[in-house]
Amino acid sequence: MQKTVLITGASTGIGRATAIYFHEQGWNVIATMRTPEKEKEFNQLDNILVVKLDVTDLNSINNAISKGISTFGKIDVIVNNAGYGAYGPLETFPRENIIRQFNTNVIGLLDVTKAIIPHFRNNKEGVIINISSVGGKVTFPFGALYHGTKFAVEGITEALVYEMDAIGVKAKIVEPGSIATDFGGRSFDFQNDQEVAEYQPMVQAMFKTWGDIMSEEGRVAPASVCAEVIFRAATDGTNQIRYIAGYDAEMILAAKSENTDEDYIAGIKQQFGI
Repeated sequence: MQKTVLITGASTGIGRATAIYFHEQGWNVIATMRTPEKEKEFNQLDNILVVKLDVTDLNSINNAISKGISTFGKIDVIVNNAGYGAYGPLETFPRENIIRQFNTNVIGLLDVTKAIIPHFRNNKEGVIINISSVGGKVTFPFGALYHGTKFAVEGITEALVYEMDAIGVKAKIVEPGSIATDFGGRSFDFQNDQEVAEYQPMVQAMFKTWGDIMSEEGRVAPASVCAEVIFRAATDGTNQIRYIAGYDAEMILAAKSENTDEDYIAGIKQQFGI
């Protein structure tokens, strides 16, 4: 029987590449996004259902899952990909932006997962794949909010493994490194108050270093690389929990694991020139 995957945040970046890759492998794809009316390409393809899903809207979550099941009969895999990054000095962040960051990356992920579990439990099978980041294991300057959410995704997923095992379901994590997406554009929320002078040298150093990193040859992987890892996590049938994706991901994670916290932070400060 043809299998079906539901992907959140499928309009761009990793989510879009993942929808394309699963479709190329012969899967039914429920490509969810906040503005499905803007989608052109997917609407022209067989076995792709484009449907509205905003992870901060419970009704849209339930409607997307119901429509996916009624269209394809069953959902086998769910990929919690929707999210964005809030960066900047914590004291400059409006409280509503803090809430939005956690509502999208953590509460939204929990709501989508909670909504699909009864379907998986009834089928006695299913795979939950949560897109974390190397930023769920390591931190960079001004990332208290973003890293806080990705560290949460790591803990949520690992803890879910126990209860999902009781119902025949697998919970997995994919940790991308530097991936060529629009993360630095529409998915990036940077807050800064230039009147708080103490942070400004660090802000300038951070943007320069990130620019250098993202332009470094062989450092940034296309989103398709991450899509292939997500597909492997969905289909390998193993109990492996964590999957690393991206050319630099292993290097970044090794730097953290091989050093003390103090040495790691000192190294990041040196790299960023702060």
